[in-house]
Amino acid sequence: MTMSATLAELVRDFKANGRIVIVGASLAGLRAAEALREEGFSGSLTIIGDEPYEPYDRPPLSKQVLKGWVPADHTLLPRFRELDAQWRLGVAATGLDRATRQVRLADGEQVPYHRLLIATGTRARQWPNPTEAALEGVFSLRSRDDAARLQRALAERPSRVLVIGGGFIGSEVASVCRELDIPVTVAERGSAPLVGALGGVIGEIAAEMQRDHGVDLRCGVGVSSLEGDTRGHVRRARLSDGTTVEADVVLAALGSIRNVEWLEGSGLAAGFWGVGCDAGGRAFDINGVVTDTVYVAGDVARAPHVLYEYQFLAMEHWDNAVFGAEVAAHNMVSLEPDYRPHLLLPGFWSGQFGVNIKSVGVPPFGDEIVFTQGSVKERRFVAAYGRRGRIVAAVSFDHGKWLEYYARLIEQSAPFPPPPPGWDRPDVMKPVPAEFPAPGVPTAIPDVVLTGHDPSGRSAEFRPRGR
Repeated sequence: MTMSATLAELVRDFKANGRIVIVGASLAGLRAAEALREEGFSGSLTIIGDEPYEPYDRPPLSKQVLKGWVPADHTLLPRFRELDAQWRLGVAATGLDRATRQVRLADGEQVPYHRLLIATGTRARQWPNPTEAALEGVFSLRSRDDAARLQRALAERPSRVLVIGGGFIGSEVASVCRELDIPVTVAERGSAPLVGALGGVIGEIAAEMQRDHGVDLRCGVGVSSLEGDTRGHVRRARLSDGTTVEADVVLAALGSIRNVEWLEGSGLAAGFWGVGCDAGGRAFDINGVVTDTVYVAGDVARAPHVLYEYQFLAMEHWDNAVFGAEVAAHNMVSLEPDYRPHLLLPGFWSGQFGVNIKSVGVPPFGDEIVFTQGSVKERRFVAAYGRRGRIVAAVSFDHGKWLEYYARLIEQSAPFPPPPPGWDRPDVMKPVPAEFPAPGVPTAIPDVVLTGHDPSGRSAEFRPRGR
């Protein structure tokens, strides 16, 4: 038997008799499981999740669920095929022994694997003072239960909601409050909402949009403390500028934390920004050596991207979870040269204050911005981001139909400023500084983060621009 025939037989045997464990009963975990079955894997498949629920859709939680349009328990993700999997829900993974290929669970059980997919995602960053965080009326928003609790609080018509943090989640919740005619204050430590993700130029437009819809927007200030009444319900917040905000609902929208603690001691390149892996989803160990048995997908993965100087990207995007999981699943049951790369061009969308905001590429990678179509005054426009003479990202307000055009330019590393399509060119098309916060300035962390070039880095820095 030739070597190639031997390898082919090994793949067939693994597909029939192998054992795969997925840690993370999430969007990425579900789609990876489906992809494995599509790839012909008929062996043992186990899916582990710390929540008691089957995988559900998170984008509606900060929108339709809070508005009361959709119950939180009606957000289960559709299944596209039968999985024939063993589900271990409601029990967290607490450790990984790569030498014996075992996942340790919180209930003491150990689950063996031949190949492992890590899809543990992120969790909401809690208000840092535990006593204040325990006050009734203080919320975070990441899970289905989080959304259900916050929706019930909004339905009781609070006198005012305080949102701490003006990133996408904070801005979307502020938008929902105004739709429900609930007074809302947003406290953002940066110069404007969305400044970490889209820069100061777009942030100023977002700030005007919020104020025009009645949001009490406070920028450049933090929240120093929360105070409750004698019954333990939050009533007041003291801000860093000495002012106070009376509020009986507080949302801490402070970004996310990647769920990597259970990998402590595993020898994987896991840290603050997630688990380092190659573009095919194969995890790196702490020395930067790619592993053969451990794969990563979804929000917890950070992988190098050819379009962004091979810096490692960590993406909290829906399509990153889906397509990254499919690539990882394919590679888990394949051998070289059949490996596939996951080189998705990042993209996101957000609905807030009646405007549909979409983006492609990595805006914080750019240092200049130019409006190429539409009207800023009408909040219906496209703007492109550039770096060193090439286009690296684009954002649209109610003009998303054009983003596919800009995505193609980004993939081709086309010149910046780009040639705009269509007829609605603005009067002024002059690039200006994109005004991303300098490193170290506290603000909302963007949903796509450049984490440097070191796959084993445990303290990578967010470096949005270099002038």
